[in-house]
Amino acid sequence: MFSAGDLYAIGAGFFWSLSVILMRISGLTIPPLPLTLFRSFVAIVGFVVVLLFTDDSLLPKYDAMTWLRLVASAILGISIADTLFAAALNRLGASLQALADCIYAPSVAVVGFFLFGEGLTAWELIGGALVISGVFVGMVKTKEIDDPRDLIVGTVLAAGAHVIMALGILMVRDVIREGSMIWIAAFRFIVATAGLALFALARGKVDDITMGFRRRDTWKHMIPMGLLGSFLATLLWIAGFKYETPGRAAIYNQMSTVFIILLAWLILKEKMTPRKLAGVALAIAGALLVAWAG
Repeated sequence: MFSAGDLYAIGAGFFWSLSVILMRISGLTIPPLPLTLFRSFVAIVGFVVVLLFTDDSLLPKYDAMTWLRLVASAILGISIADTLFAAALNRLGASLQALADCIYAPSVAVVGFFLFGEGLTAWELIGGALVISGVFVGMVKTKEIDDPRDLIVGTVLAAGAHVIMALGILMVRDVIREGSMIWIAAFRFIVATAGLALFALARGKVDDITMGFRRRDTWKHMIPMGLLGSFLATLLWIAGFKYETPGRAAIYNQMSTVFIILLAWLILKEKMTPRKLAGVALAIAGALLVAWAG
């Protein structure tokens, strides 16, 4: 039987996969930074609307260190990680990006080890090796990628995004378990969006802030992308970490890999090659082994 936390984590993976497909379509015309800013804004609107119907305090009483951790979590987990993810997606395409995403579960395990001393067993290490080997098996130059450098750069960006994302969420795990998921999600997105906007202003890239809002022709993809991914998937993702152990939640999140590759094949018409299938099989087997060992 699946627990509530299991279902939240699986749901997060499913809705995130739908968002990734829309992100891939939008990313063909909108660069990573404007894309992240717009979908983060959509998420903020969603969270604020939900907060209006809850009894959650708009200003919880946290100590200074907790506030600092929440701000750092937002900058790392959304401002930086989400922008790296969008940049990787532009280089790899949806199905190869999904293979690179298999780095996520081992990232959570490793970050959990360094932050909380949660030991890694021999089976977990073997599982992590299988996941990484699956990524390398699936990585092959295809017609989807014109420049072979994009394969390497895209994979490095994706790996960095997931390590930073894991660090961003686990550094506030105790706050999530004790506080309001909706408020914490809203706060993280508000801080992250403000940080990205300031970064764009500092670089003199005002167009990066406004592009997503001006390009109304992309809204049919970008608004659902923000609602399904940045809003709904994020809420379910945080709920998974709140009600389930990090390793188990991460494994169920990892089901997004299967969903993305299938959706990329069905919707984006990306090729389903034997090598991709082999890479997926290895990566999923490794992810399941990490979950079983935990």
